[in-house]
Amino acid sequence: MEFSHKSVLYSEVLESLNIRKDKNYLDATIGGAGHSLGIAKKLDGSGLLIGIDQDEEALKKSGEVLKDYSNVKLLKSNFKDFDKVLASLHINKIEGVLLDLGVSSYQFDNGERGFSYRYNARLDMRMDRDQKISAYEIVNNYSEEELIRIIRDFGEERWAERISKFIVDERKDKKIVTTFDLVDVIKKAVPKGARQNGPHPAKRTFQAIRIEVNHELDILRDTIFKLVHRLNPGGRIAIISFHSLEDRIVKDAFKYLFLDCICPPDQPICTCNKKREIKIITRKPILPSKEELLENNRSHSAKLRVAEKEG
Repeated sequence: MEFSHKSVLYSEVLESLNIRKDKNYLDATIGGAGHSLGIAKKLDGSGLLIGIDQDEEALKKSGEVLKDYSNVKLLKSNFKDFDKVLASLHINKIEGVLLDLGVSSYQFDNGERGFSYRYNARLDMRMDRDQKISAYEIVNNYSEEELIRIIRDFGEERWAERISKFIVDERKDKKIVTTFDLVDVIKKAVPKGARQNGPHPAKRTFQAIRIEVNHELDILRDTIFKLVHRLNPGGRIAIISFHSLEDRIVKDAFKYLFLDCICPPDQPICTCNKKREIKIITRKPILPSKEELLENNRSHSAKLRVAEKEG
C-alpha cells in the first residue's frame, strides 16, 4: 500500500513557523513530508531541514517526496529523542520545529497496521514496528484495573469499566487476536442505546490503546520544554494536536513557559528564578477552515498552537 497522508492545516503551519532562509528547522514527526515539503520550498536550498519519524515507511515516503532537496536529513527516531539527532548532526540550536501529533492516514488505512476498527487485522498499533509491546499484549495481558485506567484516562470513555470487564472475561476463553475481535467485545460491553448516537463505539478504546502502545502522552510535556530550550530567540514551535488530552498538555506547557514567576501570590519577593521563555502566538488554537473540513475529514479535531522563543 502506498503511503499517503493529507497534511492538516498546511498553510497555517507554514505561515506560523515564519520560515527564514539559511536556518535550521526540525520536523519531529515528518510522516509523509507534506508540511516538510513546504518548509523545504521556503528554504530554497539553504539552511537545513531535519526530519525524524519512528515509522520506517513514513521515512521512505519522505525520502521520495524530498528527493530533489539536498539540504534535508532524514533519520529514524522518536520525537522524544530529537536531542540525540541534533547532537549527531552537531547542531545546537534550531529556528523552528513542528510536531504533528496525529496518526497518518496511511497508518489508519493500512489495515495490517492494526490502528483502525474499520479493518480486520492482528492487533498491533505500533508506530515503531521494532518495539516489542503491541496492542495485542496490552489487550490480552493487562489487568482489569490497568485497562480501566487506560481506557478511562486516554480514551475518556464513560464505559471504561464495562469494556475492561468484558475484555478480561472474553480472554478467559480465548485470546483477543484481531481488531474485529476487540470491536465485537466492545460492542457487547457498550449498551445498545449508547451505540445508536455519536462516534463508533470502539473509537475511544482504540485511541486509548494506541496512546498506551506508543507512550504518546508520557513524553509530550517534557519534550515541549526541551524543544523550546533548543530554539534560537525568535524561533517558533508549532504543534498540531488531535484530541483534548494532547491539546491540554500543549496549552498547559505553553502557559508554564510563558510565566515569569511561579512563587505563591502572597509571597512579597520572588525567589523562584523562573523566567519567561516564550511568547504565545496563538491565544486560542488555530482550527481548520470550512474548506479544509470539507476536503479532509481527518482535519475535524485538529488544533494548532504556536509559540515563539523570547529573545
